[in-house]
Amino acid sequence: MTSPAPDARVRLDTHPTHASAVIATVTGPDTAEVVAVLEADAWHTVADATLVLVRIDREEPHWAQKTATRLTADGVTVDITPRLQDAMDEEWTWANYPMHWCTRDEIREVSDQAQQIYDAIRHGRLRIHAHAHDGHTTVAVGTYTTGESIHLHGDDHLRVESYTYGSGQDAQNDALADFGRFHGDAVRPGPAPLTHTEREADQAREPLPAPPTATRPVSVPVYAADPANPVAVLDRFVTDHHEWTTHHQWPAEATYALHASLTLRVELYHGHDPGPRDEMWTLAAYESPVGDRLWHATATADTPEGIITTLLASLTDEHDWSSTPWAASTAHPDRKPALPLADYSWEETATETGSVWASPDGGCRLQRDQSGWEAQGNQLWTVRFSRHTPPEIIQQVVFELAEGQGPRLGTPRTPHPPASCPAPPAGPPVSCVYSPTPRGR
Repeated sequence: MTSPAPDARVRLDTHPTHASAVIATVTGPDTAEVVAVLEADAWHTVADATLVLVRIDREEPHWAQKTATRLTADGVTVDITPRLQDAMDEEWTWANYPMHWCTRDEIREVSDQAQQIYDAIRHGRLRIHAHAHDGHTTVAVGTYTTGESIHLHGDDHLRVESYTYGSGQDAQNDALADFGRFHGDAVRPGPAPLTHTEREADQAREPLPAPPTATRPVSVPVYAADPANPVAVLDRFVTDHHEWTTHHQWPAEATYALHASLTLRVELYHGHDPGPRDEMWTLAAYESPVGDRLWHATATADTPEGIITTLLASLTDEHDWSSTPWAASTAHPDRKPALPLADYSWEETATETGSVWASPDGGCRLQRDQSGWEAQGNQLWTVRFSRHTPPEIIQQVVFELAEGQGPRLGTPRTPHPPASCPAPPAGPPVSCVYSPTPRGR
């Protein structure tokens, strides 16, 4: 007799802060039964009837699709948000993947084996005795709870078992002795420090914060409004403008929106936990799909939504850039946009480097110098335009600063102190993986 299907519904969506993780929310009378199935399928509970799938290979949408297929086959209703479905359908590729001869399915197989090693370490099924750096990547020696000892090579999705030994104390002693002989003074006790990817995965598995209590927003000048939800803003922009498409590239630290002409690009950076004053948005125009960059604009993480949406809208076909050659539009960097600020009681001050306009309440300032234009709101956010930015685009943002309103929840935002240290440098390139001849297990 066939068991009745669980009376439950599962909603799958992207994680609110982790670039590739997937959130499952379960409802219905048989919630506990479905939660148990998800936990057995490597999903991690982060709140009541809410689970997260987070992996070190950035393949969560692919595996979430497999989970959805299994649940649907068991009679469970599964809802997938459009944003997650787009991620499931996307065929992205790893940049500089060392095993370039592998097919996409073979890459996923290698990554899944690395995931299993990572899970075994995280859950205590594989104890790491020592680690070292071989000049290219991390290596380690460990023993499974089943008694088998191994050598590991690589980090994250490239970690493999490079040597395998048998079970028992003698095999463990051999593994340790060989590891010391191979790596000498580089050997350090215990596991290696967590990688950036592993730290991100740990953060994604933390309990989700409780939803905020309902607070009625107040309307304030746009430059004093709450920050934009960057992912939602970019998704809405691409959805509303079909001539734009999104693209992702490993290590999933940025999302790119490209215009059909390939001469306009928007980059949304979300790696390394950008701070409020770090540049998160970059908009740029190019002379041709393979030509030089003509101009660019940047916006920091705390920039209010009204300003970001206005900046994005200024790039659309509604402004008929297709009939205005970019070179002609940017040929005169000294052209000034029409500034309506005096009509809104903004005060202009001449300085040694250029002009500065300040809002009546002092909460926003716009300044121009030889390098371009900059708008800043109370040390909370900054938008910068390079010298060749078309005046029409700057004008759109200036009108929004003068006239726009936006929501603000709770208490007024506190200015951020000046940054005291530079951003960390980019990590080293991915190293190649070798596969020495294994010893019999």
